[in-house]
Amino acid sequence: MQADVESAHFEILSKNQLLSRLTPQEMDELLSLATIEHFDPGDVIFHKGDPGDRLYAILNGRVGINTVSREGKEIILNILDRGEVLGEIAVLDGKRRTAGAVAIQPTKLVRIGRAEFLPFLERHPRLCIRVIEVLCERLRWTSDIIEDTIFLDIPRRLAKRLLTLIERQGQPVEGGLKIDMKLSQEDLGNMLGATRESVNKGIGSLQQQGVISYEGAYIIVHDIDALRRLLGKDEVV
Repeated sequence: MQADVESAHFEILSKNQLLSRLTPQEMDELLSLATIEHFDPGDVIFHKGDPGDRLYAILNGRVGINTVSREGKEIILNILDRGEVLGEIAVLDGKRRTAGAVAIQPTKLVRIGRAEFLPFLERHPRLCIRVIEVLCERLRWTSDIIEDTIFLDIPRRLAKRLLTLIERQGQPVEGGLKIDMKLSQEDLGNMLGATRESVNKGIGSLQQQGVISYEGAYIIVHDIDALRRLLGKDEVV
């Protein structure tokens, strides 16, 4: 194991959905192929269309996965946290990146090159099965996004996104749960593929009902059940 890949990193990555099935010896072998990279908030990790020549895993920080239209409209597809893997699709097929990635917080990543990762998969076929499972999960997630855009109006899309953020980044505070990331209305619009004005209207309605409030740039959810009711009892987040 390289000196800059510490044992604490082993613990973080062993909880990852893709890498959790590796034995300690296999994880040690994988980390021996890795290097560490640091990114400041706003730093681009890779752009959509870049070569898929490396795989990343988050040791600390937070990463936004985004795409940009020809007109320059940005949509945030996902937000990844400590322990999660990014860039795996292009690494596997060797084609261009399907989306971009940018650091949201000071971020520390493990980087493994495609030239090292593919031979590692060949030596450990059990991991190949897990890769297939993870890609299937990503496909289901992408299908959900498409369905939401087609079938859900802005208030319900907003409710669903807030519930997802609370599940992933919710921190207990007095009177509710705080989403542990700064979120402007423009940010939420980018996540939902909606205009800032329509998101502003939805946020204002939720604030008037006492469902959410803002603490600086952070959203606090006071009534999760109200968001679930807005989304629909049978909707799965």
